[in-house]
Amino acid sequence: MATTTEKQAMVVGIDDSEHSTYALQWILDHFFAPFASNPPFKLVIVHAKPTASSAVGLAGPGAADVLPYVDADLRKIAARVVEKAKELCLSKSVHDAIVEVVEGDARNVLCDAVEKHHASVLAVGSHGYGAIKRAVLGSVSDYCSHHAHCSVMIVKKPKIKH
Repeated sequence: MATTTEKQAMVVGIDDSEHSTYALQWILDHFFAPFASNPPFKLVIVHAKPTASSAVGLAGPGAADVLPYVDADLRKIAARVVEKAKELCLSKSVHDAIVEVVEGDARNVLCDAVEKHHASVLAVGSHGYGAIKRAVLGSVSDYCSHHAHCSVMIVKKPKIKH
């Protein structure tokens, strides 16, 4: 049972997708901005940076020569993702969010973050992959909903009606 001084944590998983940006924005708008200086949760934003070898898939000779370049790109993406998250938080007057970049598979990184921060909620965006892509990649939100030891909120971006 959390004491009144120690807020429960909400972990929000982010990547470089518009779905993830939308999810963070939605969480800020619904759980943080309306409460001004006293939101109901401590906000922990987590970006899982893939390892260079997992991104390349270590295919054949010469892969090792490519890894430093791939890693540099992944670092730049992570920095961009973190910067955008911090800007979003500041735009909603959220100044005490914890932002972490953790290397590894997003599924494990997010479930580990829930454990580490004793989170009561994990929020992730929904990518809206088709069945084939989801079958190949596996859904991070699906994995987390089964393995994270807390409630999991999947924030879906509304479909635009034409």
